[in-house]
Parts: sequence; C-alpha cells; structure tokens
Amino acid sequence: MSARDFDLPAPFDSDFFADPYSTYADLREAAPVHRVALPDGTPIWLVLREADVRSWLSDPRLTVDKKHSGSGYKGFSLPPALDANLMNLDGDSHQRLRRLVSKAFTPRRTGSLRESVVRAAEHLAENVSRAEACDLVNDFAIPLPLIVIGDMLDVPEKDRRPFADWVSTMLAPEHPAEIAESISAIHAFLIDLVAARRRSPGDDLLSALIDARDNEDKLTEDELVSLAFLLLMAGSENVQHIVSNGIHTLLQHPDQLDEIRDRTTLIPQAVEELLRLVHPNQMAIRRFPTVAIQIAGTEVPAGDTVMLCLASANRDPARYPEPDRFDLHRVDKTHLALGHGFHFCLGASLARMEAEVAINTLLSRFPKMRHAVPVSQLDWRASFRSHALKALPVELS
Repeated sequence: MSARDFDLPAPFDSDFFADPYSTYADLREAAPVHRVALPDGTPIWLVLREADVRSWLSDPRLTVDKKHSGSGYKGFSLPPALDANLMNLDGDSHQRLRRLVSKAFTPRRTGSLRESVVRAAEHLAENVSRAEACDLVNDFAIPLPLIVIGDMLDVPEKDRRPFADWVSTMLAPEHPAEIAESISAIHAFLIDLVAARRRSPGDDLLSALIDARDNEDKLTEDELVSLAFLLLMAGSENVQHIVSNGIHTLLQHPDQLDEIRDRTTLIPQAVEELLRLVHPNQMAIRRFPTVAIQIAGTEVPAGDTVMLCLASANRDPARYPEPDRFDLHRVDKTHLALGHGFHFCLGASLARMEAEVAINTLLSRFPKMRHAVPVSQLDWRASFRSHALKALPVELS
C-alpha cells in the first residue's frame, strides 16, 4: 500500500491527551502502521507494534538527520546552537559527541552520585512534610532532577526552575506562539551560561565540555551549546514525569504498593515496570528513511517522517501479557522506554537511580500518602510527545 491509500485521521485530540493508550490500542489492532496528521496538520507515518518499533530503532535506513527530511514534520525549529545535538545526528558525528559525555553517565559514576541524590530527595521530602497535602509534581518531582543535573553542570540555582518551565512550555504550549518564545529564552540562557562558565570554569561537566571545545577542538561551538541543552532538558524533563507518573500509578495499586513498602528491594523492578507502563515519552524522535522502505508491509517513501511509538510498543499484547496492567512481578522486564540501538538513552543509569531514590524516599516517608482528588480530575499535559501530569495533589497523612 502507498501513502495515497490512507486518509489523514487526527487521533491527537483532548480525549487522547487524557488517555493515549486506548487510542494506540485501537490503531494497533487495525494496522501496524498508520498515516496520520499531527495536531499542526503535518502528516507522519505512525509505527505501533513492538517488534516493528524495536527493529526500526536500530535500522540505519531510518535516520534522525534532518537533511534527509522531505516536506513532512521535522520537529521543533531550533537555532543551530540548540539543533546540533545527539538527537539530530547519526554515525560518526553522533559517536564523537556521545563519547565526550558518556563517562559522566556510566553506572559506576551514577552510583557515586547516589548519596547526593538521596540527600536532595530527603531535603525535598522534609519540606513537603510540613503540610498535610502537596502537589507532588511541583513540590518534589520537578525540583529533584533539576538539583541533580543542575549540580552536574553547575547551573545557578535561580536559573534552574525557569529553564524547566521553558522546556515544559516548548513541549506543551497553551498557545502556538509560546513555542518560539520558550526556545528563544532557552537559547539566550544557554549562550549566557556557556559564556559565564568560559570566563570562570569549575570542576563540572559543562566546564569539561568547554575545555574539549576550546583546548582540544573536539566539538564546534554549536555542538557545545546543543549538548548543554540536551543534557539539561533530558536530565530534568523525563525524570520528573517518571516519578510523578510512577507514584500516581502505584497509588492505584495498593496491594502491590504495600508489597513494595514491605520489601524495598523490589523498588528497582517496580521502576522497570513503571518505565514500561507510564514513561512520559510517547514517541522516539522523528526519523526519515534515506531510501524507500517497507514497514510491516507498508511502503514509506524516502524523506517522509516516521514516528516510532514507544508507548504503544510497550503495551503491545503480542509482547506483554495483559500489557495495560501494572505487574510488579512481570517476567519480561525489557522495554523500549529508554530507546534501543544507536540512540539508547545516554542517562539511563542516572534516570533509573533517581527514580528508585525518589520512590523509596516518598514511600518510606509518607506511608499513608494517597490521591487528594479523584483520579478522573487530574490534569494531563496536552502533548502528543509527552504524557505527563501537570499536577499531582496528594494527601500525605
């Protein structure tokens, strides 16, 4: 079949934002690949089944490099100083930049950070414990990863929350004009941050990257600023929603929650199941066929935009029995939440560790924590990219 055999349904409506998984299930049952329109009207090929998503995530015929894009969706319109990041590069350029930062995110390095993450989590828990109720998103889940990645890059504390707000607006704006405004603010902030650190270097990751740029000539200025952008954005955005989506899910499964409280050694496998079930990222970054390809029997022309749907793949019943159920003891613990292949998440070890520490801290500190409003009243981000709570009101005692 070809593109003209498809109409252009628009599944990304208000009902989708509240519950994308039922939409994915219906589409996945109908066909493995669909030609759909994004909210802005641009067409994409949406790939839904786990086997196809896993296979194409590591197939070099699908590239993230925008130079291979035709007239479809390319993602955000970013200035060069934000666009030259790992998510837009393949091959040697990708590997060169990845090597520059990979040592900071090894499991061993992540383990050495655990004590500081525990201290940060306990400090935030102490702050929220002074009230009977709190918004877990804004009072705990957002600031925790901002402390961690902010310390790694030595970002001034006063600038961390504004950066997170700009990223959130970029991903889920109330009005389309806010996208350009938030990108402009992020761009200006990072240019100033790099300039300030260049004048006064320290013992931090950003200073090391500047040194690699200025003294070793291992990356361009745009690549330097783009790396800072990606590290700050990914390091703050994803973990906060893993924590808030995860706690929201656990509170809906009291029997398994009690089991985790009784045996905290189960927290790592709980985190893996939560990553599969409720990781905020719905799609892998858009890709473009370098040649005409067939995905599950569907012809996709070179240059068209392909979106590999991670959230659908992680709930594919062909791979996972009862895929919509949180199962602490699920045997198959593999998932695609953190990617697969060339673009597997650089900070996977750090994200897992932060989520484990956050959940352990909250469950041990607040054994009677519960939703403060009916689940049906929770407000979800209006974004096809990221399924995330705007707020999570909880009663602590």
